[in-house]
Amino acid sequence: MTNMLEGKVAIVTGAARGLGQMFSCKLARAGAVVVAADRNNCAETVAEIKKNGDRGTSYQADVTDHKSLKDMADKVTRDYGRIDILVNNAALYANLTSAPFDNLTEEEWDDCMAVNVKGVWNACRAVVPTMRECDGGSIINMASLAATYGLPFCLHYTASKAAVIGITRGLARELGRHWIRVNAIAPSAVATEGTRDFFGDKFEHATEVIRSNQSLRRTLEPADVAGQVVYLASDASRFVTGQTLMVDGGTTLL
Repeated sequence: MTNMLEGKVAIVTGAARGLGQMFSCKLARAGAVVVAADRNNCAETVAEIKKNGDRGTSYQADVTDHKSLKDMADKVTRDYGRIDILVNNAALYANLTSAPFDNLTEEEWDDCMAVNVKGVWNACRAVVPTMRECDGGSIINMASLAATYGLPFCLHYTASKAAVIGITRGLARELGRHWIRVNAIAPSAVATEGTRDFFGDKFEHATEVIRSNQSLRRTLEPADVAGQVVYLASDASRFVTGQTLMVDGGTTLL
């Protein structure tokens, strides 16, 4: 994958840890200049990128605040002259309540939608003007198996990730004329800190149930997803848009 993305500039949201950190490192390893964005400090992510001699920087941004993202996009454009790749990874997941749908609070529902849905919209409208000027780009939205399979007792998360797939399809049709590709990745439960936090003491049981529905029966690792991000960011997928790539070990066969 080395040099597949040479000359490209990528922004990854939710990049302080977990999948976002892995995506940032893999994109940088493939040659991109990576801007690791998060409302939390991304110093660890940038250090990991630079450990391999790759190029990366950080930016503190809140995806629920459009001005925060626009300011970031404007700075990246000034500093590098372009934005080629956006990975919409920021999401509420680890801290969500797992409960029957009618026990969820309006505050929890609204917070989930603000980050997982509005955050994707905000990031896209921040970077697309620069992508248009650069005659194209690749937007990669992180969806979830929850959106297609249905995750019980987590309707706010399930609905938010279904909305991400809808955004992906609508934007793919709208932005194709500008050669901006928009795709989604829908993984099953990935072995990250966030997944462990979400399932808590039920983690082992939950992941065993998930594995039992897969054709490939092992728990998904971050590296299994990161390769798909590099693929969708690169010219290897230059005629792929509007798709939701299931990375779920064969749980859902589309």
